Amino acid sequence: MKLLVTGGGGFLGQALCRGLVERGHDVTSFNRGHYPQLDALGVRQVRGDLADRDAVLAAATGVDAIFHNAAKAGAWGSYESYHNANVVGTQNVLDACRVHGIGKLVYTSTPSVTHRATHPVEGGTADSVPYGENFQAPYATTKTIAEKAVLAANDVNLATVALRPRLIWGPGDQQLLPRLVERAKAGRLRFVGDGNNRIDTTYIDNAAQAHFDAFEHLAPGAACAGKAYFISNGEPKPVREIVNALLAAANAPQVTKTIPFRAAHAIGAVCEGLWPLLRLQGEPPMTRFLAEQLSTTHWYYMGPATQDFGYKPRVTIAEGLQRLEASLQHP
Repeated sequence: MKLLVTGGGGFLGQALCRGLVERGHDVTSFNRGHYPQLDALGVRQVRGDLADRDAVLAAATGVDAIFHNAAKAGAWGSYESYHNANVVGTQNVLDACRVHGIGKLVYTSTPSVTHRATHPVEGGTADSVPYGENFQAPYATTKTIAEKAVLAANDVNLATVALRPRLIWGPGDQQLLPRLVERAKAGRLRFVGDGNNRIDTTYIDNAAQAHFDAFEHLAPGAACAGKAYFISNGEPKPVREIVNALLAAANAPQVTKTIPFRAAHAIGAVCEGLWPLLRLQGEPPMTRFLAEQLSTTHWYYMGPATQDFGYKPRVTIAEGLQRLEASLQHP
């Protein structure tokens, strides 16, 4: 099949492109930049901006299905920048599906769409955990709008599904692990609270596998059509344990220091005020949303994904850590 992956140059995007090529598909990636790694896979690359409707429609010409993975992530930035990428961009992808008669759309969402300040989630499913409200971050706000639009678009002509992978990590990560290592080496990493809150994470191969499983089962009227699913390794661990395990794999210093939630939340509020006022560059070290995320228990039940499209994590956290360490020792 001819498939379009948006954001194919990113961490998950490259894993999706690689796996789809291995499965014999003809893959095109829609990116803002150009990636030699995709050239090596034989992936056709189209450069453009998600907010450019004509560019998205042109990239989707002749394809049979879309993996909409591209998004503006992070905990900092203007609402407009997040809205353009995540809301306008997703609407453009939906328009492309309608214009070209594309029958399948697999959308990469996030558990952040259900975030509620300091509200723990233990064994949650998409049916049992409602959408969040009064978000402190434009990422969560705009991803919620986008997910709702994707699921509402499901009908007899276009089958859609939304996957919410939690904290993806593994070989090739250029975001999460490098930032953890940098802050750990600089002595600037702290656990918010005692660090014993349990969280879910997702090894990169499992995150990609969930997308492939959903795609293979997706069709109008299928059990997964029009629904959202949490995706993870299904091995919730204390945030202290998983962070230090990742740092150990990278041969970086372990983290032992903590900061009370109220202090971190207050620091986040101050940073959110100072950064635009002083026109400071980069992301602030803390935001209210980040403090809430880091201090709260979040883990999910994989039963619905297993039942509806056969997803089962194939790589355990222990095996994933071994693979990560090997990849860092022999890049």
